[in-house]
Amino acid sequence: MTRTPSTSAPLLFGVYPGGATGDDAGGLAVGPPDDPAQVSAALDLLQGSPDRPFLVRAYTHFDDTTRPGGPHPTATPAGVERYATGARRLDLVAQYRSAAGDVDGYCAFLGELVEQYGPVTRTLQVAEEPDVTTNPVLDGYHPRVREAIVRGVPAAAARARALGHTHLRIGFNTTPLFGPATAFVAELTALGGREFTDALDYVGLDFFPDVFRPVAAADLAPAVAGLLRHHRETVLAPAGLGHLPLHITEHGWPTGPERHPERQAEVVETVVTAVAELAGPLRLSGYTHFALRDADSSRPGLFHRFGLTTDDYAPKPAFDALRALVARHGS
Repeated sequence: MTRTPSTSAPLLFGVYPGGATGDDAGGLAVGPPDDPAQVSAALDLLQGSPDRPFLVRAYTHFDDTTRPGGPHPTATPAGVERYATGARRLDLVAQYRSAAGDVDGYCAFLGELVEQYGPVTRTLQVAEEPDVTTNPVLDGYHPRVREAIVRGVPAAAARARALGHTHLRIGFNTTPLFGPATAFVAELTALGGREFTDALDYVGLDFFPDVFRPVAAADLAPAVAGLLRHHRETVLAPAGLGHLPLHITEHGWPTGPERHPERQAEVVETVVTAVAELAGPLRLSGYTHFALRDADSSRPGLFHRFGLTTDDYAPKPAFDALRALVARHGS
């Protein structure tokens, strides 16, 4: 197939390199442990060049057992700072899981994360999928999550400024929002006011087209484009955030029974190409893939096989597909 030269805006690419992932019952899909040497080798291949900016996504969380003062290790992958070499930097997700609604403690925790990880972090995401209220693994399940976001973003931004971390970008994310849920972001900005909106650097979006609800192959690219326009025009703009960059913070497509590796590669190619083509007009700043490796390739569930590789780091066709897309569209 002959390709026309890309005229898209460059994207900041990244990947979540860990193995354990949340499942739909609120548990963890835990398989073989991470192999740091193989993770580093795979990251080098995806990045393509050590001077190409690239993000390594990691998750840590605050709950009612978190001890003040730190240090605060990442939950997954463990020891993520080892991967922040060359032009690679962390995309750090600070989850809020306080059953007691301890917003003050969470804000202090964010400041401590900035102190600990700020020099090697490019993006700090305050909370994870706060619009999802039914899964205890996700932050919307926990009380006062909206207050945690609108107070946490300015707290993290202020600490970054105080430490001179002008490179650090602070944001939050959601899943796709439709119907009455489209007001979620506007409700956040109304609650947080100028202090919140002035501190924001980006908004993230986790989306997984054709995973939980089938989409015909011919319809996938238009569906992605429609969703991204909807999020920009119907979710962000009415909330007064239409000027901010939108980062795809999670996207993936799992293999498994009746879900072929070749189709995974096709989905990655289709979605990333659509994102790249709309990067300029829709101010899309980046794309992070979920995930580098399967959590457990021996199990058939959706949440076990999102990887670009199997759990022993054998590449699937999607690995080389994403590698080529990073080379073509990466910043």
